[in-house]
Amino acid sequence: MIRLVIILPIVVIAWMLLVRLISDVKKANVDWTGVTTIIGFIALAFWLRHITGMG
Repeated sequence: MIRLVIILPIVVIAWMLLVRLISDVKKANVDWTGVTTIIGFIALAFWLRHITGMG
């Protein structure tokens, strides 16, 4: 029961933040090329760390 009391508010707050973030992104003029480039570099870093075991 205590876990439910702790986890439920965290889930509700995360859901509210996600909905707010999505609405803000829809309103904003976002440079998706830059966003995808950043995500690609992060994914590449994790992949290279997994393959080489360094970093």
